[in-house]
Amino acid sequence: MTITDEIGLRPGRRQLLRAGGALATAAWLPAWAQPLSTGLLPSAELSGEDIHLRIAHRMLTIDGRASHAVAVNGTVPAPLIRLREGQNVRLHVENALDEESSIHWHGLLVPFHMDGVPGISFPGIKPRSTFTYEFPIRQAGTYWYHSHSGLQEQMGLYGPIVIEPAEIDPVAATREHVIVLSDHSPIHPHAIFRKLKQQGGYFNYQKQTLAGLLAGRDQREAERLSWGAMRMDPADVADVTGATYTYLVNGHGPRDNWTGLFVPGERVRLRIVNASAMTTFNLRIPGLTMTVIAADGLPVRPVSVDEMQVAVAETYDVIVEPRDDRAYALVGESVDRSGMALATLAPRAGMRATPPALRARPLATMKDMGMGAMGGTATPAAACAPEHAAMGHCAASAGGGHDMAAMDHSMRDFANAPEVKRTPTVQTIAPMPVDRTGEPGQGLADVGHRVLTYRDLVATTRNPDVRAPDRALRIHLTGNMERYMWAFDGEKLNEVTAPFAFLKDERVRVTLVNDTMMGHPIHIHGHFFELVTGHGDHAPRKHTVQVQPGGTVTFDITADAVGDWAFHCHMLYHMHAGMMQVVSVRPRDEVPA
Repeated sequence: MTITDEIGLRPGRRQLLRAGGALATAAWLPAWAQPLSTGLLPSAELSGEDIHLRIAHRMLTIDGRASHAVAVNGTVPAPLIRLREGQNVRLHVENALDEESSIHWHGLLVPFHMDGVPGISFPGIKPRSTFTYEFPIRQAGTYWYHSHSGLQEQMGLYGPIVIEPAEIDPVAATREHVIVLSDHSPIHPHAIFRKLKQQGGYFNYQKQTLAGLLAGRDQREAERLSWGAMRMDPADVADVTGATYTYLVNGHGPRDNWTGLFVPGERVRLRIVNASAMTTFNLRIPGLTMTVIAADGLPVRPVSVDEMQVAVAETYDVIVEPRDDRAYALVGESVDRSGMALATLAPRAGMRATPPALRARPLATMKDMGMGAMGGTATPAAACAPEHAAMGHCAASAGGGHDMAAMDHSMRDFANAPEVKRTPTVQTIAPMPVDRTGEPGQGLADVGHRVLTYRDLVATTRNPDVRAPDRALRIHLTGNMERYMWAFDGEKLNEVTAPFAFLKDERVRVTLVNDTMMGHPIHIHGHFFELVTGHGDHAPRKHTVQVQPGGTVTFDITADAVGDWAFHCHMLYHMHAGMMQVVSVRPRDEVPA
């Protein structure tokens, strides 16, 4: 008798026949990501002291459409790597491509020369050659791995990592499912990037229209004219959208119906990884409460929510307890509501829940423009309608109105940002950015149910370093959407003359200021940091943080890992366009007195 027989999850003959076609077309998927997952049976996971990975081209089929990919061991997503805290691992990576490749172990604390970033921590894996990564496993939790070469990550070179704790796992779950969210386009990523360089809003098919104005939807006429005068599009929420993307769960499109099985009443652990190139997902399971128990691999005090915004490269572990004998839709709606990743949690194979309709796409507000002190619904000034002025929604000036020219000047006033270089990469400077870590994420303020915020996260144990910062560092996230240029402090990676320099074990308070109208998931390699969100020595520790449009995020970091480390926006095309720098950590005895 198999485990599925014993718990009543063995699919019947008709269900297997129905699934046969899907299984045939999913031959390029790893075992853990096949269309039907019990979360109990052993799958073809990679584990042990020696693991072999092969990077090569292959074709795949998503929602019935074939396209080209870069795969690991012939699968997209790449195989699940399951390790144990305290072990040593050697990962032998063969590059069968005709171009350089690499693998970065996202969130893992490794020696810098094993971090996998060509040009920063190692020379890359040359074509038709093999490189061996070797490092100790110093942590437990949910992580992932991906290419750091060119745009290969968008083509399928990504996969999950699960690290079991050295001791007994304190999370009491009956079963678990790994949920890898991603985005896929049949258009080659370099062609996507070229289109973005030619026209920043190329993939935005949800712009405001005259028909919408006449129907009373979206912004009113005065607001539209004001935003147009500033050459800003409030509907520009995502660079690459459902116009070209299919949103995936474990490599499956919405029609493929990936299904994770459960028995009603069980505690099911979902290990959620946002491995997308460019998509922020708003994740929910209508009818089920999600209890968040870990963020970026590290435990947090349980917090129950109905929805959560998962930025690119973040991971979350949640517990769900489905009690009814029915199917539930797992919905990953893109932040701009142009599409969704869709899967099913069900007690039996062949079931499918009716997914919710896409919600109305959000529009950027004055707060997203860095005018946070004016409130999220404030109207750009020169066009401030009388009824808005009467309600206090317009910023006041000496004349009782708001001078558009003055506001336009304030958004380009470098006096507000002395750290920022005067370069073409800087289109705007946020005049009044505010801390938005207590907000649920763009477009989720009025959904009518509980949504996770960063301030909800509290570490389960005391932070390992609770010293006060030795110094403060302020970094601006800058961009020019018209020319699709992105940078830190106005300088792209190829323009930077010196890295961000840290001393070994130095404690630094870093404030990120988003001068753009787009969220940026900022990731630092080789380190965790503590978000400054009011939780003292139990601050949540993360390696990636979403900085909302026009917002700020502050964290404390201990530079305890000597070496050169990548520091970048994890929006792949933003990084490719220049939003990347190097953090250099040096021993104190190497620094001249």
